[in-house]
Amino acid sequence: MSTPDDSLEQAARKRGHLRIAGVDEVGRGPLAGPVTAAAVVLDLAAVPPGLNDSKKLSAKIRAALDIELHRVADVSIAHASVEEIDRFNILRASHLAMERAVAGLSQVPDFLLIDGNMIPLGLAIPAAAVIKGDARSLSIAAASIVAKISRDRIMVDLAQQHPGYGWETNAGYPSKRHREALQNLGVTPHHRRSFKPVYNILYQDKSISH
Repeated sequence: MSTPDDSLEQAARKRGHLRIAGVDEVGRGPLAGPVTAAAVVLDLAAVPPGLNDSKKLSAKIRAALDIELHRVADVSIAHASVEEIDRFNILRASHLAMERAVAGLSQVPDFLLIDGNMIPLGLAIPAAAVIKGDARSLSIAAASIVAKISRDRIMVDLAQQHPGYGWETNAGYPSKRHREALQNLGVTPHHRRSFKPVYNILYQDKSISH
């Protein structure tokens, strides 16, 4: 199984880019909660050992790497709200979060490595879209870890306010428990109303009753 390395970063350096940020987002698929993005500029001489795609790491290792990344790298985290997801769409909202994360870095990067196959329209910095980037680029892998830790914490906090949906374990994704809670407990202000399972509960049930 391949692990991310710094080959994409080194290639960008050879083209004259010295400050390279990896950008990733988490939370496109959930039925509830914001979409979260992170931008990370690594010091390639001080990469935390064990850095990998967040999906391949245990929760304990992810948490330790998150702490270390905040210590040794320039890290910025940003979100797009449920309201923005419903107003625009999840793709545009995730790009908004990415744009905000890049804007929040302490210094403007001169090149971006962005996970996925699209570059957000609002980014005026030279960039490359990298499919499965969190498994290929150390900078994107770092961003994937930071974004996931941040969003998971938000969902744990929201779970305290709205118990029963299982957000502390499913992070708002459509698990069986979450779907059943939607039917039994109803829709919260943190649910994405444009997503079909939520939309159907809000509007289809009403149309049937009339």
